[in-house]
Amino acid sequence: MTTYTPAEAAARSGFSIDTLRYYEREGILPAVSRTAGGHRAYTDTELGLLEFLKCLRETGMPVERLRRYGQLCQRDDTVPERIALLEEHAATVEKQLADVLAQQRRLQEKLDWYRSSN
Repeated sequence: MTTYTPAEAAARSGFSIDTLRYYEREGILPAVSRTAGGHRAYTDTELGLLEFLKCLRETGMPVERLRRYGQLCQRDDTVPERIALLEEHAATVEKQLADVLAQQRRLQEKLDWYRSSN
């Protein structure tokens, strides 16, 4: 099994080392295994979860919801709750996207108006 140092995990995930530690401390990321010397050793499984957590953060999921998701992922019997949490977030993202697209249309209308005025 391939393992990654905190620096490698940070580089691959796009999170800082401090954020990786924070996510582990807050239960967003499950406890990371340690080497014999006590250093964190991230696996591809953790990197996959970090990739998804980055998606959630970049789409505006609050830290409290990330924490809840991380806690749910640590138990096998929580799939329905995970689905509900992600469906709720997906609906929020869809609403935000619709709002941004409406603003983009309004911006384009103004640009068209200015261009036609010249």
